[in-house]
Amino acid sequence: MPEEREQSWTIRGLMKAAIDHLQKSGIDNARLNVELLLSHALELPRITLYTSFERPVTRDEVRRFRSLYERRLKHEPLQYIVGSASFMGLAIQVDPRVLIPRPETESLIEQVMMRCGERSGADPVGILEVGTGSGNIAVALAKYIKNISVCSIDISEEALAVARVNAGAHGVDTLIEFQRIDFFEPVDQLLRRRFDMLVSNPPYIARDEWETLQEEVRGHEPAGALTDGNDGLNFYRRIGELAPLLLNDNGSVFVEVGFGQAEIVRQMFEDTGITGLTITRDLDGVPRVVCGQCRARARNTAMNN
Repeated sequence: MPEEREQSWTIRGLMKAAIDHLQKSGIDNARLNVELLLSHALELPRITLYTSFERPVTRDEVRRFRSLYERRLKHEPLQYIVGSASFMGLAIQVDPRVLIPRPETESLIEQVMMRCGERSGADPVGILEVGTGSGNIAVALAKYIKNISVCSIDISEEALAVARVNAGAHGVDTLIEFQRIDFFEPVDQLLRRRFDMLVSNPPYIARDEWETLQEEVRGHEPAGALTDGNDGLNFYRRIGELAPLLLNDNGSVFVEVGFGQAEIVRQMFEDTGITGLTITRDLDGVPRVVCGQCRARARNTAMNN
């Protein structure tokens, strides 16, 4: 976007100048970025931008837009700038304390919804979510599946604070219990009960892949929500250990995996006794979700440390 000049802007003129400049700056999806930033700055729905092309933009509005626009030029994620991300049709509040929800994670939700639809009986479905982050998974499950209760854990109290806000905003806070728990420490709090399903989108970026990530990811999103600092498989190992202790008999495990990890995780789970394993691709055709079932194990042999 050119330096501010003493001139009158219309929505059309401001959008065109900003889109052209953003494209030249190498930002992908320039038009969508400008639409979302401008609608946020003007507090108008995106469609209104196109039905009000000739509406004058005041100097204060231009300044508000410019401040947002310049943050995007520095590769700050769009979702952090506008304060929300769309997930399963829900507006999820996000900021640098939490990972930005990705469209591919919707495939994980869909698999859980399908499994819940196959269940019979009147008892609520008890779900344990490992690593809640913004709460997008827990909120979507509680919003779209009837008769469930969710226990969501995370090591970050800051992330849990964001998740609680999202649960309240969507009216499902009474269906979700948030707890600060380190999944790699003794989990005695969780071992007091059994769940029907374990769901997780854990940090799965390997340490040696970290430097290959885009700057707007590596430089802005919380590292602990992206990588385990090892080979990207630590959480799957721990889930394989604990699932038989945390789930009811024939309880289900659903995990999102990174590119190239699906078969590795499937084999890892099979080696721990999880059966009926399937791999589901996301909309881009990437093997994304590994699902399976496990037999409950007696807790007197619990591996909870």
